[in-house]
Amino acid sequence: MESATITKVTLRKEKLRSGKLSLYLDYYPPIWNPHIKKMSRREFLGLYLIGNPKDRFELDYNEEIMLKARGIRATRELAIINEEFGFLDRTKKQADFLEYFEGKTKEKYQKWEIVYKHFKDFCNGRCLMKDVTIGLCNDFRTYILKIRVKQSGNIISRNSAAGYWSTFRALLKLAYKEGWLRENVNDYLDRIDWEEPKINYLEIEEVKRLAATPCKVDVLKRASLFACMTGLRISDILQLRWENIELSPDGGYCMRIRTQKTKTQATLPLNDEALSYCGEQGRGMVFKGLSRAHTREPFKKWLKDAGIKKKITFHGLRHTYATLLITNGTDIYTVSKMLTHKNVATTQIYAEVVNQKKRDAANSISLK
Repeated sequence: MESATITKVTLRKEKLRSGKLSLYLDYYPPIWNPHIKKMSRREFLGLYLIGNPKDRFELDYNEEIMLKARGIRATRELAIINEEFGFLDRTKKQADFLEYFEGKTKEKYQKWEIVYKHFKDFCNGRCLMKDVTIGLCNDFRTYILKIRVKQSGNIISRNSAAGYWSTFRALLKLAYKEGWLRENVNDYLDRIDWEEPKINYLEIEEVKRLAATPCKVDVLKRASLFACMTGLRISDILQLRWENIELSPDGGYCMRIRTQKTKTQATLPLNDEALSYCGEQGRGMVFKGLSRAHTREPFKKWLKDAGIKKKITFHGLRHTYATLLITNGTDIYTVSKMLTHKNVATTQIYAEVVNQKKRDAANSISLK
């Protein structure tokens, strides 16, 4: 019977140009490193020794650093032994779930960061891997459904709650897949059902009326009309730089962006009228001085001045763009690409809105 090969963990030193000694762990055979997503032999600890200690103070300092490094080596070795022999890895149970969550937000998009902040508030800033139980997760589900919007004090929409819960469950799935959670908690959790979203948008006549109405905040007016012409989210408009706008091979202009929400790389065409709303070409931010605060009360005031009574937010201008494209005969696949949707199914709702408009138009004709 073959004996199992146990990974050996050795504490080693590497001399740096500065004369300091960098401490690292040497694994043999190599182990899987989830951070770099490949097999690796080295794990640098971020601990350093003084190369040539000159007095008792520096000797004591080196000894204290070595004690910490030996402690880390022992912890890693125990974790590996537990993994290889299928024992319950108690070091992972004591790992910080919040720290793990925060690390994942840096790899994902904005919604992950929002959910992380809500979970941190929910658990009062402390949660270990061993604390992640079905009961805790269900309590967080209840908590999500009661979150209130700071500006209005109203409870968040059902779809926002469903989106947050879906993100949290995706995190649990990752933690289980990577071996941090011993149980796939997702198997025991109910989803939050989505409601059919109501799409608020402007008709082309309303957009023209808005364009003809003066706005006290010029940059808000230009950014809003730009959103109607491009479908960009406010997060992407706020981050848009002149360096993102360039001439394309066909002689027109295009935008090369990485969306803030989904981190999707996209190259989007930009017609001359949309470009004119950007103002005088320069460097840095395109819509300088624009803030999210402008998209609230100043935006509502401008709509009111234009005689538009619809309840519509700045994001509704993105809906307007999509609806206008489909109304003008653009195919759903192209619209999906223009909106940087990852799934055409997400775009399908605009087609349904346009179909309803057609049915309403047909029903408006009567000889009675």
